[in-house]
Amino acid sequence: MKHQDLISQMTLEEKASFCSGADYWHFKGLDRLGLESIMVSDGPHGLRKQGAEDSVANINASRPATAFPTAVTTACSWDPDLIYEMGQALGEECLQEEVSILLGPGCNMKRSPLCGRNFEYFSEDPFLAGNIAAGYINGVQSKGVGVSFKHFAVNSQETRRMIIDAVADERTLREIFLPAFEIGVKKAQPWTVMSAYNRLNGDFCSENDWLLNKVLKKDWGHEGIVITDWGAEGDIVEGIRNGQEVEMPSSHGINEAKLVKAVQEGRLDESILDERVDRIVDIILKAQETRKKNQGYKYSIEGHNELARKIATQSMVLLKNENNMLPLSKDKKYAVVGEMAMAPRYQGAGSSAVNPTVQDNAFDALKEAGMNVEYAKGYEKSNCNTLDEKLLNEAKDLAKNSDAVIVFIGLTEKYESEGVDRKHLDLPTSHNEFVEEIAKVNENVIVVLAGGAPVLMPWLPKAKALLNSYLGGQASGHAVSDLLTGAVNPSGKLAETYPLSLEDTPCYNYYPGNPATVEHRESVYVGYRYYDTADKKVLFPFGYGLSYTTFEYSDIKLSDTKIKDTDKLTVSFKVKNTGKVDGAEVCELYVTDNESTIYRPSQELKGFKKVFLKAGEEKTVEIELEKRAFAYYNVNISDWHVESGEFTIIVASSSRDAANKLTATVEVETTQDKAIVPDYSTTAPSYYGANIQNLPDEQFKAVLGRDIPPIKRDPNLPFDINSNFEDAKDSKWGKKIYKFMVWVAGLIGNDDNVEMITNAIVQMSMRGLVNMSQGIFSEKSASGMI
Repeated sequence: MKHQDLISQMTLEEKASFCSGADYWHFKGLDRLGLESIMVSDGPHGLRKQGAEDSVANINASRPATAFPTAVTTACSWDPDLIYEMGQALGEECLQEEVSILLGPGCNMKRSPLCGRNFEYFSEDPFLAGNIAAGYINGVQSKGVGVSFKHFAVNSQETRRMIIDAVADERTLREIFLPAFEIGVKKAQPWTVMSAYNRLNGDFCSENDWLLNKVLKKDWGHEGIVITDWGAEGDIVEGIRNGQEVEMPSSHGINEAKLVKAVQEGRLDESILDERVDRIVDIILKAQETRKKNQGYKYSIEGHNELARKIATQSMVLLKNENNMLPLSKDKKYAVVGEMAMAPRYQGAGSSAVNPTVQDNAFDALKEAGMNVEYAKGYEKSNCNTLDEKLLNEAKDLAKNSDAVIVFIGLTEKYESEGVDRKHLDLPTSHNEFVEEIAKVNENVIVVLAGGAPVLMPWLPKAKALLNSYLGGQASGHAVSDLLTGAVNPSGKLAETYPLSLEDTPCYNYYPGNPATVEHRESVYVGYRYYDTADKKVLFPFGYGLSYTTFEYSDIKLSDTKIKDTDKLTVSFKVKNTGKVDGAEVCELYVTDNESTIYRPSQELKGFKKVFLKAGEEKTVEIELEKRAFAYYNVNISDWHVESGEFTIIVASSSRDAANKLTATVEVETTQDKAIVPDYSTTAPSYYGANIQNLPDEQFKAVLGRDIPPIKRDPNLPFDINSNFEDAKDSKWGKKIYKFMVWVAGLIGNDDNVEMITNAIVQMSMRGLVNMSQGIFSEKSASGMI
């Protein structure tokens, strides 16, 4: 232990107290040993610090901070170095506000485009997500401020997130849902990792020995601490035993007493408690050192706003540009229509919502840039279903008399939020109809789309150009203007696939699951891994994005054509800017196993590099590959394994790129000769070729390696501390209490967040309510309810 001298001076009660928060936003300290209480605050794309005077229930009450682009946007930069800069800025804002740990980034996989919190996550691909996350973490922690890497793990939905059991085989976990966290931990050593609410294969993540002790601490070597998501604590004794350090928020002495009793009765070895407290003390001491060095620190509000603008311009994605409609010309007149041009959607809803230091809009920014533009509101953002005829006609009249029309639409705040999953992929009906109506009077339609996840685009054939601004942060208006006018050349590329329909998504029949479980039957076929293997058409492929210039790839070379799996392979190629405009290109490298005994995706992203090139310039790009680029996770040996054979290296500008695609082959020889490759060709043949949307039980069972758990709670079992109000609403008294709790949520929430708050209350377990209520709802009250 690093701090044996301090631990030895603590009483059992003091050690136990360190494993529970001091209140909603602080860890405990111990004055007599010089250990100060430290503060944590929500992130991840901006600091959401609530003061002592702010109501915890009012998530909109927080100090002003820079609202940077959200994770869904920043991932499209494909630029870890740029996101490192963003991390540094976030760390500086924490220094000013004396916040020691920022609760972010979120790094869960985008299993389905319906997840209401996808705006807060990076990608459907773990390699991309993990490397962007590592940039973020290293940036924040370079300032002496910690992060909380979340939500660990397999928290890919908001529906029943408090109690749902994610059922997945180990290979799927190791290849899809855990590698982003693994990359972040190994490359950046986050001070804290936040365990998710849900169960994973039967055990709550906050007390999951396999997840926390074996994988995170032993396999990956995490040196920091594990904290629970707020209200996720179950059995704190099991949590501490199985790898957790701190429950958040405070349980006001309840769980501390349980720890003391468990040690006194011999149910918990005190040495385990000592190890947990040693890690906590280490974090506190690092935070104290930072605070001592940075008293009175002030960051540049203007500088951070400019950085937010820069990141947004490097991340937004140009998806269509027919007849070179963009960039805009100062010689033409443009109608700017749609309320989102003046009232932008620039961030998500829920615990990550930031009160920005400043906020701009695209219309004013376009005027500032010298463009000839006029504005018409066109629709009411608050009315998602129907168009106001007067507003529509005003917009159409303006459109008729303009050379082209820039239409601003997107998902409104009501459509995606923490705590609530989307039910469909549609934009608001009024927004779809608005584009159709404008296109009737002017054929030169340019759409600027805002939102945090893929949507369907029935109007796309009538749009000459499409800029996906995602959720671009507080400077999104200027970023949109910069890209539309050509002041900045677009270089963002999609970090997720845009499907043609919800029914096309790989987990369509399994998401958001059953009352008790969510089954990951699609296995490793998440995102493009499914669409490409199943040869399914998509609206826009993973890695896709346009530029105002053109790029040409050539001359792919490998450092060797035959290697062992312990060797490194260097892939080099040339990329040239063949257009007349300076710009950046994201070069993507995929690997294909040409012949495999176990089922594998047709290709997987294993490298990428963003290259900035002046017009006419050519550069040689090098990407190094190691064993993991060729390996799959072999459950027979509990390790990564390469099956000897030929692999194809693909360099391209997207997962579906044909024009620039370069290929080369390499022979890779395994050094694990005795490893038996799992063969499911007879027991689970549907997995070969990704025929997984209607997978039979027996095939999922074969891959899972055990019986499939019951999909519903056994009605014969009594309610317990892990039950919630939804579980009980079919009983006589449960129904009454459920209705009462829904009514309470209505009093607390507003139009934008009432569904989130309702779900948080009725789907949270009794144990969670005890922890989250900060002493208002006691264990005795919970027992009475039960």
